Amino acid sequence: MRRIMLAAAAIGVAITAGACHKTGSNAGKDLSNPGGSAPVNAVQDAAAGAVGAASGLVAPTTADGFVNAATIANTYEIEAGKIAEQRASSADVKALARMIVADHTRIGQEMASTLKSEGLDITPPNEPDERRKGMLDNLRQAGDSDFDLAYLHQQLAAHIEALELMKGYADHGDNPALKALAAKTAPVIQKHLDEVKRIGGDKLQAAAPGGNG
Repeated sequence: MRRIMLAAAAIGVAITAGACHKTGSNAGKDLSNPGGSAPVNAVQDAAAGAVGAASGLVAPTTADGFVNAATIANTYEIEAGKIAEQRASSADVKALARMIVADHTRIGQEMASTLKSEGLDITPPNEPDERRKGMLDNLRQAGDSDFDLAYLHQQLAAHIEALELMKGYADHGDNPALKALAAKTAPVIQKHLDEVKRIGGDKLQAAAPGGNG
């Protein structure tokens, strides 16, 4: 119950922060103008993060559900990280993106190895779902002055969701090897989440408390 209440608080913070960020210095600028600084669709990102936080609370307990959810999350993290490696202005944000790409690439490799060793006939999706495709589009369209904060807001929501997924399956999953992998992965996700909060600081509205519970 405590985790549900904390996640609900996280959703409220995300939507409030998104609404505030939408009205920033780049609000109202033309997305079709390649020379301009495109506004971030932060409200849409906040809504996507809210959906993610809710889905994280009902983490799948079956092997195929967990593998699919974890793979989609991994694919998004890697793609978003690669965009941030190229576009971020802050050295801290660039370093965060590099760490996330490296760690989630390794997590994906460990997932594939576990599926093979367990003889599990599961074919994970090879691209993000529509929700995360929308988040990636918003990231690509973000203006230069908005990009770093847009990336951090997305990573805050994505890592809260991923942490709930890993903890949920580690506690209640149906495959011992995948449960062990989820338990091993959770501290890595927590490390990313802590770094997102450290870098974002006050700009992330004191972040969301759900990542600590």
